[in-house]
Amino acid sequence: MTVIKDTTGFLVRSGVPPRDKMGIWQLTQPKERREFAITWLACRSGRSADQITLVGVTKYVEPEVARVLVEAGVTELGESRPQELWRKAEALADLSVHWHLIGHLQRNKVKRTTEIAVVIHSVDSLRLLQEISVHAANNQLPVSDVLLEVNISGDAAKHGFRPDELEPLFSQIAPLKHVAVLGLMTMSGLESNADQTRREFAALRELRDKLRPVHPPNVVLNELSMGMSGDYEIAIEEGATIVRIGSALFEGLES
Repeated sequence: MTVIKDTTGFLVRSGVPPRDKMGIWQLTQPKERREFAITWLACRSGRSADQITLVGVTKYVEPEVARVLVEAGVTELGESRPQELWRKAEALADLSVHWHLIGHLQRNKVKRTTEIAVVIHSVDSLRLLQEISVHAANNQLPVSDVLLEVNISGDAAKHGFRPDELEPLFSQIAPLKHVAVLGLMTMSGLESNADQTRREFAALRELRDKLRPVHPPNVVLNELSMGMSGDYEIAIEEGATIVRIGSALFEGLES
């Protein structure tokens, strides 16, 4: 079972306020200048920076730009579309990258995706979990690490389980010996303001805590993947262990 933590040195231990020095131009500077807000926010929430994993989301940039990010020390990369994950993984095959799928996954794309991604953040149905488990078993792959996507805001346009669906689901996940559910993932509501976003992220943490006493052995619930460029500060304060940051990493990059 893979438990991902930051080992890149990108999270510099310093007291930097949120959103200070975040463009990719900054990532190419010496290490002492690669200051990032995660450390400050983690300390404020009573944790250390090495308890939070930064996934750099590269869906809006070409592989050559993603390469700069990796060479600067960000080796956990995320893609929303399976085909784009495949393309970039091939282009960056000479680098040590841990790929995350953070977007919707159709069952007909499971085979190739599970062979590349270290974690699938967006499992939103029992059928998808079963497909991942069957593929891993048939192809003698290691256990596939996944997160269950939760539609915590209730937005009709979003994928994910309803919060009340998870506990009854555990009895059906328990026999799937080739998947490990590391935790939960969510996104804030499309129309949510900062206060609503905070309540949504807090609700995911509270749901995780409620489910911990009743989960089966292949559901560990250590990880909370929540927070993107516009709301990662709130997510960290509310207990995120993984933040998925894209556009904020590339501020200052000429198009």
